[in-house]
Amino acid sequence: MSAEQIDDERNRRANEKSAKRKAVRDKILATKTLEKGLLIVHTGKGKGKSTAAFGLVTRAIGNGLKVGVVQYVKGKWQTGERVVLEHFPDQVEIRTMGEGFTWETQDRARDIAAAQRAWETSKEMIEACRGDTPRYDMILLDELNIVLRYDYLALDEGVSFLQNKPENLHVIVTG
Repeated sequence: MSAEQIDDERNRRANEKSAKRKAVRDKILATKTLEKGLLIVHTGKGKGKSTAAFGLVTRAIGNGLKVGVVQYVKGKWQTGERVVLEHFPDQVEIRTMGEGFTWETQDRARDIAAAQRAWETSKEMIEACRGDTPRYDMILLDELNIVLRYDYLALDEGVSFLQNKPENLHVIVTG
């Protein structure tokens, strides 16, 4: 058999395997008919949680979706994410509610008050997604997990509220 015939045979077998994989995948996808919003949680030590979440926000914008962002901890300083997202005012609303990182503010009462204001804003944004004309398709609650960890908000209230989010709304929680 020539090198060309060997390559042709290898390609034929690879194409057959690929066709079988596609048939299996198509069969699985045919059963996935339920469409609903996700609750996505990015947590853990180290960097990348907010970056991953903002990647999802960017993807949503690219698909024509409307996004709300509530930043719980990050202060008013300029961030790269905000610089980019401000170019899409018709699709993105950003609410920077934090007073800065707790080790910077060193004022627990002020941090709690800021977290509670951000939570009320978050609930309003989520509630605005009920009904036939939801205001947002996705909401990012950036650093919510941090304020929950420090007991600035009641964990059980947060979990309960998010469990009852509008069915088609995607919510991302970081921190």
